[in-house]
Amino acid sequence: MSSKDRILGRIRRALRDDAPEAPIPRDYLPVHGTRTPAERVDLLAAHLAEYRAVVHRTDEEALPALLTRLLDARGSRSLLVPAGLPPHWLPAGGPTRVPDRAASTAYELDRVDSVVTGCALAVAETGTIVLDGGPDQGRRRITLVPDHHICVVRVPDQVVDSVPQALPLLDPTRPLTWISGPSATSDIELDRVEGVHGPRTLEVVLVGTQ
Repeated sequence: MSSKDRILGRIRRALRDDAPEAPIPRDYLPVHGTRTPAERVDLLAAHLAEYRAVVHRTDEEALPALLTRLLDARGSRSLLVPAGLPPHWLPAGGPTRVPDRAASTAYELDRVDSVVTGCALAVAETGTIVLDGGPDQGRRRITLVPDHHICVVRVPDQVVDSVPQALPLLDPTRPLTWISGPSATSDIELDRVEGVHGPRTLEVVLVGTQ
């Protein structure tokens, strides 16, 4: 019997309906060290900054004014808003609101100046924001096509230490998007190019008690 035959035989046996499921070892550390909620948020902020995201901190009351300043500084004239975004986050006036519509084309989304969303949760150890298409986040494409994304994270409630802690809190049937900083890629010469696979600018607003 050839090596190929042995390999294919193992695959056939593994795919049998009555084949016993092999246990998956999960003996890795679920988290590295013990942190207070404040330390967890500080670690998230530090890692986000390392990935070239712009991090802001504020409280619920000051959030509308901060978002207005960020949009004004960007010169945004149009703003994509998910249907379930809390209305008090954005005051009346400001950029023209663009609804999250299924019929929107990629060309139409590319013309939008900014998008503001919430998130499902954030991972401190990796500096990652996770979106799951919830009402305050909208469709996945609205955070991938526009060039400027402002993501609001409620801290410390939406922050976990590690990916193993995050996974049980997420629904694997939902469209999960894991974001670690603005979109970036490098070629073989290590020339970094931003904005190829998503927004060129990611601003993360950590909203909590000041």
